[in-house]
Amino acid sequence: MAWVEAPQGARPALVAEEGDKEYIMNFKESFLTSLSALIANKLRALLTMLGIIIGVAAVITMIAIGEGAQKAVIERIQSLGSNLLFVSPGAQRSGGMVIVQFGTSVRLKNSDADAVTARVSAVDAVVPELSRNAQVKYENRNWSTRIIGTVPDYETVRSFKAVAGRYFTHSEERGVATVCVLGSSVVDNLFPNVDPLGKKIRIAGQNFEVVGVLESKGQSGFQNPDDQIIVPLSTAQRRLFGVDYLSQITAKVVNDQKMDEAFFDIERILRREHKLREEQDNDFTIRNQADIISTFQETQQTFTFLLAGIAAVSLLVGGIGIMNIMIVSVTERTKEIGIRKAIGARKRDIMWQFLIESVVMSVVGGCIGIAVGILASYLIATYGNLSPIISINSIVLSFAFASMVGIFFGIYPAWKAAISNVIDALRYE
Repeated sequence: MAWVEAPQGARPALVAEEGDKEYIMNFKESFLTSLSALIANKLRALLTMLGIIIGVAAVITMIAIGEGAQKAVIERIQSLGSNLLFVSPGAQRSGGMVIVQFGTSVRLKNSDADAVTARVSAVDAVVPELSRNAQVKYENRNWSTRIIGTVPDYETVRSFKAVAGRYFTHSEERGVATVCVLGSSVVDNLFPNVDPLGKKIRIAGQNFEVVGVLESKGQSGFQNPDDQIIVPLSTAQRRLFGVDYLSQITAKVVNDQKMDEAFFDIERILRREHKLREEQDNDFTIRNQADIISTFQETQQTFTFLLAGIAAVSLLVGGIGIMNIMIVSVTERTKEIGIRKAIGARKRDIMWQFLIESVVMSVVGGCIGIAVGILASYLIATYGNLSPIISINSIVLSFAFASMVGIFFGIYPAWKAAISNVIDALRYE
């Protein structure tokens, strides 16, 4: 608001009102002048905004992908049931990390699963698992997938139903039978337009008969539960991989109320099986669904922030580009600045003009970047295997950051224009 000396007899309120009108008119004139300058140099303005556009779009897309992957994996974990305990080899350290010390003392054995089955009354079923990657072949088609050696109870405990054919039986598991159940992605890649039941495939160079097909679960985040083959545990250990240990033991607790009881009973029994002294730490880790979800959320959040941070660098680069172009613009329009000052423009009018140009480029670039980020997220959802979640917070944060970049990197060029000497400016060629 501009205050002027009130004429004799004039009311102060009227003078203040006139000052407000003058301030508004000057600001409006500066705004229109800034827009005219940007329109006159459309290509340069667009190239200047490119850094802001890429930065905002990248931040929104990366956060959308991260949150979408997190939600998908959490839903997948929760779909397995709330009364499962997972035992894996290795000692747990702070931050949820599992440290595996290679050696026989830290490996889970079949006897560990048998001991839990026999001695833990709060457990309804125990599923030992051995998981490895292997090459699979049918006729002239090859596919690399995950092989899970387990027992028939895997179907009910881990909620992987056979929608065609059947699971292998306990007698087949005891007899080291070469039978398998395929995930839907494996079927799609090895048996397009062909019924796989009864067919022979080669897993790690050995023939297996396909006896069933698993129901499709859909990809969860960065893992695909449909891309796996289930085989009998004895077959995986003796025929395929030649090992006598397990990757994991899954215990289904009778009900949610007995989770703590089952946890401590399993811990006690495994410590005894592994002959651990009282002062020694566990060489295994027991987790429930809540622990897994919490650990995954922490990891995914860190990963999302890392991606967003990398994308935010584009915003800073874009801001530097804006400042560079604005300094060039001030130099090019030195004579224009001198003429405006000569006919009465004040320092603040000149400063407003160039600051508005900087902010407009940042805001417009931010809006275009938001549109590009949303479009990219939907394209990923349509053509990719992820379902990004567009967060309002990420949009607001990106837009606010882009606006602040425009203000911060526009202050110096605007100040440089405002303090220019009128005489020198008029003489500039």
